[in-house]
Parts: sequence; C-alpha cells; structure tokens
Amino acid sequence: MEVSNQSSVTEFVLLGLSAHPKLEKTFSVLILLTYLVILLGNGVLILVTVSDSCLHTPMYFFIGNLSFLDICYTTSSVPLVLDGFLTPRKTISFSGCAVQMFLSFAIGATECVLLGMMAFDHYVAICNPLRYPVVMSKAAYVPMAASSWVAGGANSLVQISLAVQLPFCGDNVVNHFICEILAVLKLACADISINVISMGVANVIFLGVPVLFIFVSYIFILTTILKIPSAEGRKKAFSTCSAHVTVVIIFYGTILSMYGKPKSKDSLGDVKTAVRSLVAQKCLTQ
Repeated sequence: MEVSNQSSVTEFVLLGLSAHPKLEKTFSVLILLTYLVILLGNGVLILVTVSDSCLHTPMYFFIGNLSFLDICYTTSSVPLVLDGFLTPRKTISFSGCAVQMFLSFAIGATECVLLGMMAFDHYVAICNPLRYPVVMSKAAYVPMAASSWVAGGANSLVQISLAVQLPFCGDNVVNHFICEILAVLKLACADISINVISMGVANVIFLGVPVLFIFVSYIFILTTILKIPSAEGRKKAFSTCSAHVTVVIIFYGTILSMYGKPKSKDSLGDVKTAVRSLVAQKCLTQ
C-alpha cells in the first residue's frame, strides 16, 4: 500500500444520520427521554439498594452493579450521539474516540461476566439453598463483582491499546453514531489481523463462556425447580430467575441485532440499520 502523502488522522467524523437530517431531531428527543428515564430508574434503584439493609444481598448487589454499568454506558455514548444530532459539529478527537471505545468495551465485558455471576448466584440459591449463606457470603460476592470490573477493564485496555497503535490515514469518516471499534478499525491503513484475532479471543472469553455458563446453570436450576412438589414453590423459584433471564435475553439479543445481521447497501437499508442500532443501544440499558 502506498502510504506517501497520507497525513495522520487527528479526529474522526461520525456519520450517524447525516444523510437523513429530518430524522435527527426526532431521534434526539426519543434518545434524550430514554436517557433521562435510565438515569432516574437506575439511580433510584441504586439508592434504594444502598439505603435499605434488607436489600444487602448478593442478588441486589449484582443488580446495583448492573444499574451503575447502565448509567456509565449511556453517559459514555448518549451525549456524543445527541451532540452529533443537534449540532453541525460531527467530529470527535482521536483521544476522545479512544476513551469512548475503552468505556464501551470495558462496560460490555464487565456486564457479560456479571450476568454469569448472577446465574451462579441463582444456581446456589435454588439448587443448594442450605449452603447459600456460606457460598455467597459478602466475602465472596464483593470480590466476584470487583473481579468482573477488573477483567472487563483489562480486556478493554488490551483491545484499545492494539487499536490506537494502528496508523490511521486518509479517510476518517466513521459510519456510526459513536466510535464503535469495528467501524473505526475499517479506517486503519494497515493490517488489522491481530486486532481481529484478539477481539475473537475476547468474544469467546467474555461472550461465549458466560453464555455457556448461564445455559448450564439454568439447566440445573430448571431441573431442581421441576422437582419442587408445591406449585407455589415452583412459582416463587421461577419469579426469582425471571428478571435475570430477561436481562440476559435483552443483552445478548441486542448484540445479535447489532452484529449478527448483514448490512444493506441501499439508502433505505442504512436507515433501518440506524434505527436498529439506536433501539439496540436503548434496550441494552433498560
């Protein structure tokens, strides 16, 4: 590849819905309202779980962590999206883009690990209730949550470190609303094989392993619930797991909706992809 006469990129242009300006104001209102609801709902949930001593349990501790992650994720992306929709400036600095990618990657990986840990919490509570106070003591579940944050941050640091070392020259238009790492990597004027392999390994560890762990855990949970003689006991056990199952379905369904479908090349297809990406981001944080 001829690299002479190419200048280093110092900022990126976020394309977003530039081709459909009439949709920008409509989406900005919807996203702002959703953002405020997310901040209020998760903020109240965190406040209640912290202030009420009856809720100082592993389950609500993990839920509080997920709520905080939701606030962090939306705060790291929604203001950037709104700024692109409501102002003529569509650019973000290289360093700002790197920070935004780091936060998104770290939060996503942390949430994956936390969802797996919540499945383990439910497994112990339903399948081994007598051992639950010992297995899921505060000395156990606090380090579990902390390790998920450390693992997510370490993974993100590796991925973003590899990304920012790439040379970016020439085209600096990111076909997304935020600095989404795959969209940014497409602009690199160098081989990204190492990045792709590294992200593939990370996906196996932070997506595949937790999904497998959750699946196996719920096989044991379902088997145990079906052995409960009373209908009321089965109903209570199912209700205990319903919130976690819902979050898992929304979280992984969002990822599939964003990355599992081929992108259309026509204008209408671009709009549908834009709508799907925005809806996915909002579903992820609810």
